[in-house]
Amino acid sequence: MPKQKSKQKLVLLHEQTGNGGELHQLSDETHPPLTTQTGAIIADDENSLRAGNRGPTLLEDHILLEKIQHFDHERIPERIVHARGFGAHGFFELTDPLAGISKAAILNRTGERTPVFVRFSTVAGNAGSTDLARDVRGFAVKFYTSEGNWDLVGNNIPVFFIQDAIKFPDLIHAVKQEPDRGFPQAQTAHDTFWDFASLMPESTHMLMWAMSDRAIPRSFRMMEGFGVHTYRLLNEGGEATYVKFHWRPKLGMQSVVWDEALKISGADPDFHRRDLWNSINQGAFPEWELGVQLFDEDFAAKFEFDVLDATKLIPEEVLPLRIIGRMVLDRNVDNYFAETEQVAFCVRNVVPGVDFTNDPLLQGRILSYVDTQLSRLGGPNYEQIPVNAPKCPVMHMQRDGHMQFSPQKGRVAYSPSSLETDSPRVDPARGLHSFAEPLAGDKLRIRSESFADHFSQALQFFKSQTEPEQNHIIAAFIFELSKVDAVVVRERMVGQLANVDPEIAQRVANGLGLQGKIKPVPTTVQARQDLPPSPALSILGKALKTAEARVIGCLVADGSDAGVVLAVKKAAKKAGAEVKIVAPKVGGAVAADGKLIEADFQLAGGSSVLFDAVFVALSVDAAEQLSLEASAVSWVHDAYAHLKVIGATAEAQALLDKAGVVDDEGILIDPDAVKFIDRVASGRLWERETGLRTTY
Repeated sequence: MPKQKSKQKLVLLHEQTGNGGELHQLSDETHPPLTTQTGAIIADDENSLRAGNRGPTLLEDHILLEKIQHFDHERIPERIVHARGFGAHGFFELTDPLAGISKAAILNRTGERTPVFVRFSTVAGNAGSTDLARDVRGFAVKFYTSEGNWDLVGNNIPVFFIQDAIKFPDLIHAVKQEPDRGFPQAQTAHDTFWDFASLMPESTHMLMWAMSDRAIPRSFRMMEGFGVHTYRLLNEGGEATYVKFHWRPKLGMQSVVWDEALKISGADPDFHRRDLWNSINQGAFPEWELGVQLFDEDFAAKFEFDVLDATKLIPEEVLPLRIIGRMVLDRNVDNYFAETEQVAFCVRNVVPGVDFTNDPLLQGRILSYVDTQLSRLGGPNYEQIPVNAPKCPVMHMQRDGHMQFSPQKGRVAYSPSSLETDSPRVDPARGLHSFAEPLAGDKLRIRSESFADHFSQALQFFKSQTEPEQNHIIAAFIFELSKVDAVVVRERMVGQLANVDPEIAQRVANGLGLQGKIKPVPTTVQARQDLPPSPALSILGKALKTAEARVIGCLVADGSDAGVVLAVKKAAKKAGAEVKIVAPKVGGAVAADGKLIEADFQLAGGSSVLFDAVFVALSVDAAEQLSLEASAVSWVHDAYAHLKVIGATAEAQALLDKAGVVDDEGILIDPDAVKFIDRVASGRLWERETGLRTTY
């Protein structure tokens, strides 16, 4: 149906769905009705059909099926989301068994190493986009267990933008490049995303995370991972325990700053890929702990928010993590396409002892991931591709189909059967079981009233951040919304932020130059002010003091003191850090003693944004000469502006002065190499930031 033009002002309506949830529409009489592909008018496009307020999603929801299936088949063969990915092999080792909680073998065999394949990714960008886009990072783990493959398909953020899978196509259509112009990609800073987000208050909590430093991690190795949803674990008696999964990096969390992320995207768009590849090649194997939050029905009933709501989390201070194992990545792929590109993660892939809940976003993902793989990988036999193939016996009655490579013998391809003595049979004792959950309720499209609070945890997250992190969130909202052309969208998004906290909204409005009084968007549930901060939600609040895995850029030129460079290298190596030499020429520099200092980077190609800290090891003549070289001045200035520790020889002062470096605790002149590395271990100089950037 062709779109009808209208110059009338669109009006935001908030209609009650009958239970406290909100149905958000832009509506006036000039808009044509939304329909299915067959022309049937849709009454509700925001809620899946389910059995009761909190019941499971029903297979008969043809509107959900049509929408999700069409979305899954939109692009061939690149992934529609998470196209930009990088993977590696490794193992998972259980350290604390869950006996009596789950019958899964992988959760009971202490010390056993289960092979895994892990794929990290960005969500919005195409396969050729940059690693450092502001985005959610996918964190998907395929466990090749003795009982079949288990795919824990999560993100580096524990919550999500939407509560119901029926809205996922809309979310991704909004965040992807705009269809009429094909840009921008790999970013949310454009009208369609913020138009959608401003009309979906349930996204507000996730927006806080996406605007935080979590969305620009320093490395895959330095970010957390989450299963996002609440799952169930089942024991031998069929008794259930709720569980949330949480990966915690051994190196602790680290992020970059926004200006740095933009420049890294230009200097090395493969920054995260290269970092993971090199660390594994060098034997510095990335490692994570697997933690779980375990709870029962009583806890779920008493907790302030609905545990089936994917836009909510359970703070660790309320329910501490129980660390049950570790994961180590120790082998790079042999072929990117065959492994990283063809790996197929499916949420439905669970093992006996792991089960689903009625989370409406999870329920839709169970269908969607499989449907996507059928399109991407050519047919129903994608699980036979080596990277997807289980490492345990596979016996079933499924036959033929595109790319069938299994030599399926015999005449029996059905069950039950009696013609062959070795045909597979069901095993009620060891097989998959679903939790026997009692259900009651009307069949309807509805959002549970327990899902209706969209702002309280958003405020809790903001309050849980340190002052620099809060400033970064405000700055991110200002940057993103400044790219939005439609003033009405900017104003509406600030109105949503006012529902979180008026001060947050005012700071963003000030940065955007919005005039007049902020108008909060009407809502049925006000943000709670009594939720205590959760220090576990802050990156800086729980940062580790370590130089391990830090990379230090050392700028040299002809006449540099080779002894100083060697001392920095030795101290760094002892602390688990690495030094990369940057010189005006890639062939290196001739030291004061006449020996060659070999270079890893040429100055213009080795920007300081690629390093965690820098050392300027120059002679007086070299410093004066490089003070006339824009790339050298930028090299030092960027390191200073990005709040990094800077070590330097006293002879290099001319270059530091030209770069605008002002002395502070992070500027070390003629330092002892060990003390320099120790200061690098403490991380960036966040107190420097207030003198360099406006904070609204």
